[in-house]
Amino acid sequence: MPALQETARLAGQPAAARAHAFVADVGDPQDVQRLFDAIRATHGRLDLLFNNAGIFTPTAAPEDVALEDWHRSVQTNLHGAFYCLRAAFALMKSQQPRGGRIINNGSISAHAPRPGSIAYTATKHAITGLTKAAALDGRAFDIAVGQLDIGNVASDMTERMAAGVLQADGSVRPEPRMDMDAVVQTFMTMARLPLQANVLFATVMATQMPFVGRG
Repeated sequence: MPALQETARLAGQPAAARAHAFVADVGDPQDVQRLFDAIRATHGRLDLLFNNAGIFTPTAAPEDVALEDWHRSVQTNLHGAFYCLRAAFALMKSQQPRGGRIINNGSISAHAPRPGSIAYTATKHAITGLTKAAALDGRAFDIAVGQLDIGNVASDMTERMAAGVLQADGSVRPEPRMDMDAVVQTFMTMARLPLQANVLFATVMATQMPFVGRG
C-alpha cells in the first residue's frame, strides 16, 4: 500500500486529489470486481484501462518448469488481464456516453520468445488473441482495444540484460535498453486518440535490441 500511495502522490496536484490507491489481486475475480465497483461508485465511469500487471517466472526448459510457476504466470498474465478487461467492458457498455479505451500490455515475447520462457511467452501470445477478440467485440459499443508490445526498458528489473542474457544461439550477450520515457510517449499517443481511431498493435523497443531476425 505505501508504494501505491507514493504513486498517487507523484501524480501531483491537482491530479493527486483524484488519484486513489486501491489494493487488489488481479488474479482474483472478486478483488477485480471490488475494484471496478469502487471505480463506478467514485468516478461514475471508466475511460481508460491499462492492463499492465504481469510476472516473469524463473527461466527453465519446458520439462523443468514448475507447475506452480506455470499456474502463477497464467493466473496473473492472462486471467488477470481478462478479469480486468471483462469488468471494464461491463462498465464501458453501461456508462453514458458509452465506450472507452483498453490498452493491453503485450511484449516482444508476443512475437518472438526468449530461451527458457515458455510460460511467459504463452501468456503473451494469449494477450494478442485477447486483444484481437476484444477489439472485435468492442466495435459496436465504442470500446477501442489495442496492445502495446514493449522491448527492453532501462530499470532495476532489466539490469541483467545490460550485463548479458542468454540468446537463441546459446551465447550470452548484453542487450541495449531504452529509457522509460519512450514507452510513456508511445502509450500516451495511443491513450489520447479519439475513440473513432485505434492503434491495434504498437511495438516500442531499443533501436538496437535483437528482435527482428532474433535467433
